[in-house]
Amino acid sequence: MTKSVAVIGAGIAGLTTAYYLAKKGYRVTVYEQERYVAMKTSFANGGQISVSNSEVWTTWSNVKKATKWLFTKDAPLLIRPKLDFKQWKWIAKFLYYTAKGVYKENTAWTVRAGLEARKLYKEIIEAEGLHFDHLDAGIIHFYKDDQYWSNAQQVKAIYNDNGCEWDLLTPLQVKSLDPALVDINNMVGGTLTPGDCTGDIHKFCMQLSLVLTNKYNVEFKYDSFVTDNYGMEVLTDLFDAVVVAAGVGSAKLASQVGDTIDVYPVKGYSITINNVDPKYLPKVSLLDDQAKIVTSTLGNRFRVAGTAELTGENYDITRSRIEPLLKWVHTNFPNINTSDYSQWACLRPMTPDMMPITKRSDKNPKVFYNTGHGHLGWTLSPFTSKTVADLI
Repeated sequence: MTKSVAVIGAGIAGLTTAYYLAKKGYRVTVYEQERYVAMKTSFANGGQISVSNSEVWTTWSNVKKATKWLFTKDAPLLIRPKLDFKQWKWIAKFLYYTAKGVYKENTAWTVRAGLEARKLYKEIIEAEGLHFDHLDAGIIHFYKDDQYWSNAQQVKAIYNDNGCEWDLLTPLQVKSLDPALVDINNMVGGTLTPGDCTGDIHKFCMQLSLVLTNKYNVEFKYDSFVTDNYGMEVLTDLFDAVVVAAGVGSAKLASQVGDTIDVYPVKGYSITINNVDPKYLPKVSLLDDQAKIVTSTLGNRFRVAGTAELTGENYDITRSRIEPLLKWVHTNFPNINTSDYSQWACLRPMTPDMMPITKRSDKNPKVFYNTGHGHLGWTLSPFTSKTVADLI
């Protein structure tokens, strides 16, 4: 008899998990608390499948910046201290991994995993014929600060040694690759990773869900709040295996089976500028490392995303976090009309060592985890999902 698997979460991690399980012949049911797929963290992210953004954050320089920005409401990285034991526990563990010195090791692993995920995306797109405003034109990091530019040159070895392109560029080379980028007067350099790409994660997930339903007979159950008490107990009785891929909700689900996983929400924001004149849109995806802002051209839309905020499970859109994104567009792309845009906030499921969780439960052998991808869910999910499917 064909074995059955429940997948909790219909974001990018849950859907790619369902995909690899269905291809192996399992009978898969996906449980999602929203009415549709990809309505939370996988709805309007920065759009980058970015192996070139693999550096983990566990460095003392980042700790110093976060401390400096503690009371700066529009800072790229903002910690809002709360009377929240989970927040302080997560911060303490982040400092522990920083002191432990796992930066190079974890960054190298993330680069290699991202490269494998790139290959898997190409296989999925070709096999299933998905269309999602995919732009296969690479990603440029650009720098307007000597210290950040010096760091970019130092990390080149980590990327290159693990198989990722990290080509150094002059400001004029950056401008020649993307003429739409206006403000290069203060630019000191850039890097190009031509194998990286962009795309609309929500469109990808919507199309993949149709493929899963029509081709692989995957069943979807929406408005399903498995995080309610005893939800996991019911599912582990009904199915041969259960995969938790529920983003920031994963920790609560894990507690139902007696596991503790260190996933904490790190809030991010994006704006999507609509109906942009194509001649003003960048031809290459961009990442401003100092401002922590990324861009993607999605058809005639311009997605700009960034900032990180530790403020608990809070989806409120704060104006002081949106304004830096708009200001950044006005500075770097003054010809883009920003009068028609939408704004959005998500909660990235982040672990204190910045590594995704792909494992079997310590308490219940039927339960598996595919969560904790942080800001790299779009980049890493096919690799982690295939890993978990292979474990099952």
